[in-house]
Amino acid sequence: MGPVSAKSYPARRPSPKGERPHLAPDYGRRGNVWVFGGFEPHTGIAFTQVADKRDTQNFIAFLDALVAQWPEGEIILILDNLSTHGTLDVRLWALAHERVRFLFQPVYTPWVNLIEPWWKTLRKLALKGRRFKTVADVTDAIRAGTNYWNAHRHPYKWRKSCLLYTSDAADE
Repeated sequence: MGPVSAKSYPARRPSPKGERPHLAPDYGRRGNVWVFGGFEPHTGIAFTQVADKRDTQNFIAFLDALVAQWPEGEIILILDNLSTHGTLDVRLWALAHERVRFLFQPVYTPWVNLIEPWWKTLRKLALKGRRFKTVADVTDAIRAGTNYWNAHRHPYKWRKSCLLYTSDAADE
């Protein structure tokens, strides 16, 4: 998720009927961070790590932390097509970690990745309705939002119906 800037994240607030809410524009420019995340749908456990850049070294550091978070069993990571996810260093890392498997989602299909709805939840928990003066404040809010989620977690239930086209269905 990112970039997440140190700025104001407005929330919907009621305003007197017929009036628009007053909000001074705030474009940030106080720095931004990137959030790497892992999500286990069966238990609802989320794991996030904040980095100053979205590069190979930070992604590999995230992968190392993710493997430490879930020390047992197979880990299947659904990745989008970010260039960082397919670099040589990341592929070599994957070869060294046999229990980790990468599945790359098709281009322009964010609904395939179950972490996408959780990013929306994290934005609501950590950012919405708040103003951040520094990147450290944003980082603290993201950690607090993740910790809150994990304390109140629940299994993720897939709610999108998937219509599969088969030749048998076309014959009927």
